[in-house]
Amino acid sequence: MLILIAGSTGLIGSAVVSELRGAGHEVRRLVRREPVADDEREWDPPSGKIADGAFEGVGAVVNLCGASVQGRWTPAHKRRIRDSRIAPAGVLAAAVAEHGVPTLLNASSLSFYGDTGADVVDEDSGEGKGFLAEMVIDWEAATAVARDSGARVVLLRTGLVLSPDAGLLSQLKPVIRLGLGGRLGDGEQYVAWISVPDEVAAIRFLVENPEVSGPVNLCAPEPVTNDEFIRALGRALRRPVLLSVPKSVVRLALGEAADELALISLRVVPTVLREAGFEFRHADFATAVAEVL
Repeated sequence: MLILIAGSTGLIGSAVVSELRGAGHEVRRLVRREPVADDEREWDPPSGKIADGAFEGVGAVVNLCGASVQGRWTPAHKRRIRDSRIAPAGVLAAAVAEHGVPTLLNASSLSFYGDTGADVVDEDSGEGKGFLAEMVIDWEAATAVARDSGARVVLLRTGLVLSPDAGLLSQLKPVIRLGLGGRLGDGEQYVAWISVPDEVAAIRFLVENPEVSGPVNLCAPEPVTNDEFIRALGRALRRPVLLSVPKSVVRLALGEAADELALISLRVVPTVLREAGFEFRHADFATAVAEVL
């Protein structure tokens, strides 16, 4: 199958390209600059322009675009978070509809559910509240034109991706190695996580399984509490984890983002993936962290 990918240079995108090519698929990449390789096609999401022929022969589009949500949420950063997701999704969904592409896989986030507390939720659960939840609702809604045209649309609601070189794990490693790590707040909030190999394998699985559509939670089957998360990380790095960071300090450091990134509880499970027959390589958090690090 010929697969067109947007957002192919990031941590997940580059790994997905390699995975799909290794499985025998042909991959064409959308880039926001002048192409320098035969597999590249130029596009400009703000203007809606895509190079002629980019969708010729394409059997599936995978959209992984989105700026980082980390950092303090200034008004400019919040606009960047939204604009980097919603506009590209709308442009690609419209192109999928126009060119009759059978499948669109669009990145999304478990933030859709908002703070779930100790309640277990899956794809049948409703939306939550907050900046990120509202952003995800609009992000997913941007794909409606593709679904309405008859395309199979899969919404990749991704959890915390475990990587030693990017994201939360890369930020926590040096802190814990210095003996300064600790649970955030009371540590009882849940973390829905997934390893990079499972994230990439799940995306390939969803490309290749036409019976799956709609929202799909990309997270391991066993979410862990923040306390369990930090302790497992400490064991993997062979450092004691003795401290606790009060919520007030987390909020002082992160501002508005604290309650939706660090203190939020996401006890989410991947019902759709498991019922479709996907097998996780990393289902146990302690084992996953040890292997990742």
